[in-house]
Amino acid sequence: VQLQASGGGMVQAGGSLRLSCAFSGSTAFGSTFRLNAAGWYRQTPGKQRELVAEISSGGTTTYADSVKGRFTISRDNAKNTVYLQMNSLKPEDTAVYYCNGDYIFYGTEIVAARTNWGQGTQVTVSS
Repeated sequence: VQLQASGGGMVQAGGSLRLSCAFSGSTAFGSTFRLNAAGWYRQTPGKQRELVAEISSGGTTTYADSVKGRFTISRDNAKNTVYLQMNSLKPEDTAVYYCNGDYIFYGTEIVAARTNWGQGTQVTVSS
């Protein structure tokens, strides 16, 4: 299963952005996958990657204290896509944002795994 993060950009403080993370997998021989928990993370140079928000397969959400009340994570299971709506952006939100997720792949064998990180999407908030 692969993922593609998009939606980053440059905004002024107080602005909004909506990130999308689309998950896809092989459909060869009738293979499918189920996306379970998924999350958004961010990383700035010299710092460790940190969890921003996470959503369970049932829709339960958790947020880092720094983004509570400003960011909203959601998912569209039909599209295997997870979103991060970011409002009231601050310069300290500037980072590369990554997503990943836990999935079960139903192919010739059943595999439970976590996706790779992908390339991420840059968010830059100017003051």
